[in-house]
Amino acid sequence: MLLDSRVFAMEPAGVVIVLVRPRRAANVAAACRAMKNMGLSELRLVSPPPDLGSAESRALAYGAWEVLDGATAFPALAAAVADATLVAGTSGKASDTWTPRLLARQARDRGGRVAVVFGPEASGLTSEELRLCHVTVRIPSDGAQPSLNLAQAVLVVAYELFVAGLESSAEAMPSAPAATAGELEAVLAALKSALVPLGYLNAQNPEPILGELRALLARAAPSRREIELLRGLARQLRWAASRVVPADAGDA
Repeated sequence: MLLDSRVFAMEPAGVVIVLVRPRRAANVAAACRAMKNMGLSELRLVSPPPDLGSAESRALAYGAWEVLDGATAFPALAAAVADATLVAGTSGKASDTWTPRLLARQARDRGGRVAVVFGPEASGLTSEELRLCHVTVRIPSDGAQPSLNLAQAVLVVAYELFVAGLESSAEAMPSAPAATAGELEAVLAALKSALVPLGYLNAQNPEPILGELRALLARAAPSRREIELLRGLARQLRWAASRVVPADAGDA
């Protein structure tokens, strides 16, 4: 059965696929074809394999060469997802997860740029990389053969995004521009600089509470205006802390 891509109401340009340290160029090429099947074209690679231009890779990317050739390389995940308003990391191990279908529905309703992140084939994303993701997605599969290869995983998630786009309403009301992942990280850094001197965050290990604040902000999907309000709050807290707390208190 063929789906009519002309009625893709969720803009494909709003979806980015990010592959982190993919082991084989052939897997990247096959993922490119899966993306093209579902109308996606923007691929970002963190530490890509060196032989993306090999004959084998180009053969596996048949019909999707522009996706492969247009892929952008990044040195680290944070830079690759900085402009996304929703960052979804895939994992076969995490327990508190969304399904690809739930991700697609939430992405459709939220708007903005969505980055779907896939880790290395053998090991998946690290704990540090998953902390940069706003939500974790797990593809349900049969216990007798639970693992999917990289292209299969990309295709399943891209399919759900595609179908959610078909189902979205053309009359949806416009919403305020959502804050990007980079803007969220910047305001978290500002809050950290204010909350450590006040003793709210442990200077030696602030990440547990910061992680919860990151998850809260991601669920709330704040607008850029709301992020500016939080940034202003952080500045005021920092000023207040300087009045009552010694300047080096947060460095102890």
